[in-house]
Amino acid sequence: MATAAECVFCQIVAGELPAHRIHEDGAAVAFLDQRPLFPGHTLVVPRAHVETLTDLAEESVGPYFTAVRRVAAAVERGMEADGSFVAENNRISQSVPHLHTHVVPRRRKDGLRGFFWPRHHYADETEARRVAARVRAEV
Repeated sequence: MATAAECVFCQIVAGELPAHRIHEDGAAVAFLDQRPLFPGHTLVVPRAHVETLTDLAEESVGPYFTAVRRVAAAVERGMEADGSFVAENNRISQSVPHLHTHVVPRRRKDGLRGFFWPRHHYADETEARRVAARVRAEV
């Protein structure tokens, strides 16, 4: 587990590392990804050092996602995109252990395929009900 002092994103939030900032408010800072899928690919991070969405304090969820929403709209308008892809990883495939949400401008037939995962059907309704019950029990 990285400490806030060791965290690259915390250093960007603190102004200790350079980044092309897009937006900042009391809850979040948004900046261009250094290795974008497409130009305009932006990362939104909470100011507080938390590793995953489930670590984000309940009272911070609304303000954080308000910033994500604002950035998604700005990326779409600014890049004249048809839409956007908004995603975040928790632990697996999370290159920096600090919560961050990707906002990627999308265009029809833009060729973005490898970023998506294969989708499958449930074997039957029984399996779907069993999976739903397991997750529902944890809510």
